[in-house]
Amino acid sequence: MTDRETRVSELAARYLPADVLERFRERADVYDRENRFFDEDLAELGDLGYLTLFVPETHGGPGLSLFEVTRLQQRLAAAAPGTALAINMHLMTTGVVKALADRGDDSLNWVFDEVMAGEIFAFGISEPSNDWVLQGSNTEAVPTADGGYELSGVKIFTSLSPVWTRLIVHGAVASDDDGIAGPDADEPAEGRLVYGFIERDAPGITVSDEWDVLGMRASQSRATILDHVPMKPARVSRVIPAGKHPDLLTFAITSNFQLLIAAVYAGVAARALELGAAGLHKRKSAKAGVTFAEVPEARTRLADAHLDFMPVTAMIDAYARDFDDLIDHGAGWPLRLVGARIKSAEAARRSAETALMCTSGSGFGNKHELSRLFRDATAGLFHPPSADAARPMYAAALLDG
Repeated sequence: MTDRETRVSELAARYLPADVLERFRERADVYDRENRFFDEDLAELGDLGYLTLFVPETHGGPGLSLFEVTRLQQRLAAAAPGTALAINMHLMTTGVVKALADRGDDSLNWVFDEVMAGEIFAFGISEPSNDWVLQGSNTEAVPTADGGYELSGVKIFTSLSPVWTRLIVHGAVASDDDGIAGPDADEPAEGRLVYGFIERDAPGITVSDEWDVLGMRASQSRATILDHVPMKPARVSRVIPAGKHPDLLTFAITSNFQLLIAAVYAGVAARALELGAAGLHKRKSAKAGVTFAEVPEARTRLADAHLDFMPVTAMIDAYARDFDDLIDHGAGWPLRLVGARIKSAEAARRSAETALMCTSGSGFGNKHELSRLFRDATAGLFHPPSADAARPMYAAALLDG
């Protein structure tokens, strides 16, 4: 192995040893059937130091790179996709802070200290019908006299809902001069967006009890309702124009979010292909007198899914290393980042469907791991931006100069 791959193997043994992953895989079925949060997994990950992966050594953590963390997340997702998807939101937030620090912005370094003190961070950006995502918000942010804001709105798919203690959020700044960026306008209003953090014990926060979904059930990604929730002045990170205005914070959010989500679905795809291969070896063809692993049609089906999967891990590796190395792809970054996540999610769905066919009726049963993986893979349809929302960006890159 190369030095880089040796390093990845050492990190895997340190933070996600095989015996731990086996326990996670066994519990994943329980969490799914009982529709409950992964409390036991979270406790073990905490004991292993997994929540501190991005924290620099100067703040007491290991200071891993985005490349290294995406590799670990693929390994975790292959065992427990719901756990991996939810813990992604804490890792994403800390990865954003590390990305800023790596680029000379230490304004959010307090996050590292809070992580080391045991705080759990989550991601509160997604909103109902807000396909502007980072460029606009349906949440109203009213300035307060002390320099903070009061936020009112609804955040959806808030993973880690039962346990988060800090939530990164954004809102449209309300004033006499600035409109609020809404989903019905052709462009976000010429207003401003505030980004910052709110605390779980702040007044006005309600976490929904509703989470009965198809897949990724352990993530407990419930809606969070904000009713005049205070954002303290010291927790305000940025006030930036709405719309397409480059900013280091939103770039760091996009990069960490897209690549860490991609890593989860790459892990799901890899595990599905493993189970598909095992299914072909286990089943014997009455017609051919050999296992289906030797039947050309079955081999071709699995090979095609494997072929679709292989570029995904290469994309994640390459883009994560470029991000770590501060490579400037300029306007090409969104194309790379979003493409890696969309293709990873597609590969997960394709691999899970193929694996189901390889296992035949057994994989269709709810007690089979593939039944859960197939449902978990469908969650990849709902991470922003969708393929439909992203296509204009790819067309414009080629057609609009």
